[in-house]
Amino acid sequence: MKRLPAVDGQKPYTRLVVQLIAILSIAILPLGLISVYQTSNVLRESRSLSATALLQRTQSMTSAERELIQSAIGAANAVSSVATVLRANVETCNTVLAALDQQNEQYIFVGYVTEDGVLHCSSSGQRGQLSKDDIFADSQANHAPRVETRPSEVLNGRMVLSVSVPVIDNGTYLGAVWIAIPYAIANELLVAGNDQAVDLLVFDAKGQVLATQAFDDDRRMSLPADMQLIDLVQGDARTFQHMNRAGVERDFAVVPIVEGIVYGLGSWEPQRSGALLGSSSTIALYFPLLMWAVAMVVAYFGINRLVVRHIYRLRNWMRMYSAGRIDFTDARLDNPPEELEVVAEAFRRMTRRLSEHEHRREEDLAEKTVLLKEVHHRVKNNLQLISSIMNMQIRKSRTPEARLLLRRVQDRVMALAAIHRTLYTARSLSVVQANDLLESIVSQLVKAGGMEDGDRHISVSTNICPAEITPDQAVPLCLLATEAAMNAVKYAGPAGGKPAWMQMVLHDQGDRVYCLSVVNSRDESAEPVEDASPSGLGSQLIDSFVMQLDGTLEINDLPDRYELHVTFTAHDADTFVEQVDY
Repeated sequence: MKRLPAVDGQKPYTRLVVQLIAILSIAILPLGLISVYQTSNVLRESRSLSATALLQRTQSMTSAERELIQSAIGAANAVSSVATVLRANVETCNTVLAALDQQNEQYIFVGYVTEDGVLHCSSSGQRGQLSKDDIFADSQANHAPRVETRPSEVLNGRMVLSVSVPVIDNGTYLGAVWIAIPYAIANELLVAGNDQAVDLLVFDAKGQVLATQAFDDDRRMSLPADMQLIDLVQGDARTFQHMNRAGVERDFAVVPIVEGIVYGLGSWEPQRSGALLGSSSTIALYFPLLMWAVAMVVAYFGINRLVVRHIYRLRNWMRMYSAGRIDFTDARLDNPPEELEVVAEAFRRMTRRLSEHEHRREEDLAEKTVLLKEVHHRVKNNLQLISSIMNMQIRKSRTPEARLLLRRVQDRVMALAAIHRTLYTARSLSVVQANDLLESIVSQLVKAGGMEDGDRHISVSTNICPAEITPDQAVPLCLLATEAAMNAVKYAGPAGGKPAWMQMVLHDQGDRVYCLSVVNSRDESAEPVEDASPSGLGSQLIDSFVMQLDGTLEINDLPDRYELHVTFTAHDADTFVEQVDY
């Protein structure tokens, strides 16, 4: 398969591809928007599922803690209901509280504290005034169940989870029932239910941490940044997404363990559903853009391969055809679509037809040129034959006047023959070399003996510049030069003691303007001749030839010489010139 090279070496990258990509982008834009919308919905649904799962996980993991605290509050409520009876007998109170302590392995201390802050009875039998810094220092100001974590003076500073329930009798505050649970048990219940994915802690209504699964220095880094735990003590169970104090985006869930008293807080890294969303939400959001980019790349290479490269090859064929190449028989496109192959075949048929027409036109032109040259050749032969007949007549003439007239006519005929001889031998019939014609005319006059008259010898000189003229201007120019040269030879005479001379000059004045000058010496003692007058035949012929050249004539009749100057403009080869009979 023959491949034609590009004419100008350009690559097929133009605005066509850009426009097609823009159109495809507009076409694919709705799909991209739908994809973005659906992806956003999936992300929102994924976040919602992650938050819901965290909420369920937090509720499940704090269920043991809830049972522990609610059990302690229930036991304390049961004791507070008979606290007025226990208050009357200390021994009975100690026995009841000790039995309660022994029934639940998770309790380490149960006591009854009066409204004055006096430990009235306890499971261990201890009694006495409690410190103002202990758990019941402000019990009279807040007559509500409380859950706190702090070291206890009664238990020798041991860290415990304290559950207290107020004792109210007919609206009168009579103290509180206090149950102490080891702090370690509360923490172990959180650790036991954790799968290491959730950070979990329990806090009270004041925002104080009651239990947590970790005791390291970074345990507070899992809390939401720019937020306090007390800010989360409101409403029902809920979830939110926020940055933690370590600067990591997390899902948070808040669940009430004991409504208005104890709450649980769980957090984990947002969970994504699906293989794509599992890697990164950024990939999901930028997936439509990636899809668009891939579509544009595929469209670009597809359009370039299926359309653009074939169009540019067709363009190169047209450029090569305009540059002169006409044979595209073996020119083929590289696996083009059927529609473009039809165009290529139409181009090949067109070039074949144009080539055939051009070939026929060249043949017709060559044939016409040969015929026209043959016409010029025959005319030249006929004119030469006429010149030969006139030469025979000149030899048979008895008077010098008759011979002179016949020779002048013969010179004019030979000038015409020189024109046809030049056209016959020229490569192009549309232009004639004027300098060759003029040189031929002068040479012919010299060979014919026109430059000598008896004992009188005339010196001839020429200075003819190269010039191209049309055949329509060649005829009057040659006849004008012939007539002027014959007149110059006829009337040339010695001047200033020097022999007679004649000079012919063709000067290029620029812009295709030429000046033909014929100058001859002049004998002041010579008598004027009739033909030299303005009304003579020579002058009339010269005026007629100047008109046919569309030129201007200037004559300078000086004492020692006679000057004839004809200025004319050479026509272009493609300019139509009306034929003028002479």
